[in-house]
Amino acid sequence: MGAAYSEDLRRCIIKASQESSQSVRELAKRFEVGKTFVNNLLNRYKQTGNLRAKPHGGGEKPQLNAEDLDWLKAKVEQKSDSTLEELSQELKSIRGKEVSLSTICRALKKVGLKRKKKLFMPMSS
Repeated sequence: MGAAYSEDLRRCIIKASQESSQSVRELAKRFEVGKTFVNNLLNRYKQTGNLRAKPHGGGEKPQLNAEDLDWLKAKVEQKSDSTLEELSQELKSIRGKEVSLSTICRALKKVGLKRKKKLFMPMSS
């Protein structure tokens, strides 16, 4: 997802819409933005007087919490030649969390471990 349009551009669009009788489509073409963006911006400005970008929604919550990550790290330190599949099965049976192998791989990277020839090792700097 790209960055929000600048306030300066937003101000220019609002000003142009107030000073001219251009349609939303014409304004979008003139400023090289989407017509939906222009329409939403104008409606929001009319309703609230605000032209700033809305804050980011935050995304999805992680499937594995801090306790799960600590458990996973301890498990790998205890038995460093565990496969992702083995870790997945143990995570499901012991912790009750069913996640993909990709999620486990990302979690191991998050706690500072990486996979190298069937061994999980601390990441080098």
